Amino acid sequence: MLTPTGPGGTRARSRSSPWLVVVTGVAIVLALALVAAAQAPATRIVSIVPAVTEILFAIGAGPQVVAVSSYDDFPPAVKPLPRVGALLDPDVERILTLRPDLVVSYGSQSDLHVQLDRARVRVFSYRHAGLAGLFETIGALGAATGRQTEAEHLARSLRGQLDAIRARVRGRRRPRTLLVFERDPMSLRGLYASGGRGFLHEMLEIAGGDNVFADVLRESVQPSQETLLTRAPDVIIEVRGTSLLGGAGTASERNVWAALESLPAVRNGRIHFLAGDHTVVPGPRVAQGTEAFARTLHPEAF
Repeated sequence: MLTPTGPGGTRARSRSSPWLVVVTGVAIVLALALVAAAQAPATRIVSIVPAVTEILFAIGAGPQVVAVSSYDDFPPAVKPLPRVGALLDPDVERILTLRPDLVVSYGSQSDLHVQLDRARVRVFSYRHAGLAGLFETIGALGAATGRQTEAEHLARSLRGQLDAIRARVRGRRRPRTLLVFERDPMSLRGLYASGGRGFLHEMLEIAGGDNVFADVLRESVQPSQETLLTRAPDVIIEVRGTSLLGGAGTASERNVWAALESLPAVRNGRIHFLAGDHTVVPGPRVAQGTEAFARTLHPEAF
């Protein structure tokens, strides 16, 4: 995607974490969904969206990918591929020299879309929403790449894994949870948390937690400290993508929360840090990320 000002407007920090822009979208735009079946499967694909790159490889279309974004590092097979920029700096000239028949880009990259249209290159224009959008994306990519069977298998597998997590935590007390996906290092400033929409919110619900901002129907919330005190979470989970891991240790970052010592989560020591792109990228590893949430909230269930 999954910076969720996330999962309602994109902050400057998305320059260093473009996949988190996925949280900022409010809809999925699948430009090829209606026409893919009528066109030949794409054989030379450039993907600027790491979440989509993961899906392409997961459905067996990896050999059709000829270039990726500056931030792609999963699966390992992407490492030797050419890099063509990212959300804010797509290298159009390099993209065109690769002679792609399909370019996967963010829906907000309107200038890039105009240039690709002039060059008669198909575009898969992508904006993220919730988990339903993920499954739509998997299906549309299967059609666009001639990998429908593999896409259907991946979707069934992910649904099965998510259902298994739901079953594990069913009937257990659901702690009121604050899910933080961004804040300034060693500070409670610049804090962004999941609102009641988007894939992070849905992952948390499946994992057996009640989002303290479920009533805020946006993908992101920037709460004040006073608001946090009012919402009084039982648990705080902070998620961080691989390239967003700061230099400060977890213990030091956890101590930042001591400023809000009256929060139940702080009093009871229930502040957790989950690192890794599987917690913030709405792709084939979304079940892995959801299980990480569930194991944090309900360790006794595992």
